[in-house]
Amino acid sequence: MAIWPYLLFGFLAGAMLPIQFGINAQLATWVDSPLRATLVSFAVGTAALAVVMLAAHRDWPSAERMGSAPWWVWAGGLLGAFYVLGSVVAAPKLGAVTLVALILAGQAAASLLVDHFGWVGFEENPVTPGRLLGIGFVAAGVALVRYA
Repeated sequence: MAIWPYLLFGFLAGAMLPIQFGINAQLATWVDSPLRATLVSFAVGTAALAVVMLAAHRDWPSAERMGSAPWWVWAGGLLGAFYVLGSVVAAPKLGAVTLVALILAGQAAASLLVDHFGWVGFEENPVTPGRLLGIGFVAAGVALVRYA
C-alpha cells in the first residue's frame, strides 16, 4: 500500500491549522466571544461532515454497538472543542508560528506518553533517549520561534 497519500493528507491537514486559527480568532471578534466562535466553527464543520456522510451513503452502526463502546471514545469531541477554543483564545496573543510550535510541542510530549504506555488503543512503544532528544529539539524550536 502506498503511504504517500497519507503523508500528503497529513501535511495538508497540518498546513490548514494556522489558517484555521486565524479564521476562528477573527470570527471571535465578529461574534464577540471565543466560545461562540468555537461553537460556530464546530457547527459549520458538523454541517460539512453531514453533507459528506450523506454523499458517501454510509450506514450508521446500531445503537447497541455504539452503546457498547467504552465511555472514553466519546471524549474526542470534547478534546477537539478544547483544542479549537484554546487556539481561538491563544492565537491573537501568541501569533501563528508560536502557537503552532507550542501545539507541536504539546502533541509531541503527549504522543511520547501515549506511545510509551499504550493508551487509547496505541501499541506500547517505549520512550528512548533518541525520542527524548527529539522532544528536546521541539522544545528548543518553540523557544527559538518565540524569543529569537
